[in-house]
Amino acid sequence: MIHVFKTSVKSEKQVSLVGAFLNILLPYEAWNFDLEDTDRILRVETVDLMPETVITILNSQGFECNELQ
Repeated sequence: MIHVFKTSVKSEKQVSLVGAFLNILLPYEAWNFDLEDTDRILRVETVDLMPETVITILNSQGFECNELQ
């Protein structure tokens, strides 16, 4: 399943910061940011990770994150 999130992540440096946490939780899954999109989209492909976990990770690092439906 692919989850799509609107974020406030603005730079590659910030992607690296958040990515360090995502890589721990998603060792076999895929994630990527589209910083050129106006919503700074984060796509997460996962089988069992809950969207709330991704939101919590970004929020704990000071970023806004909301799942798009």
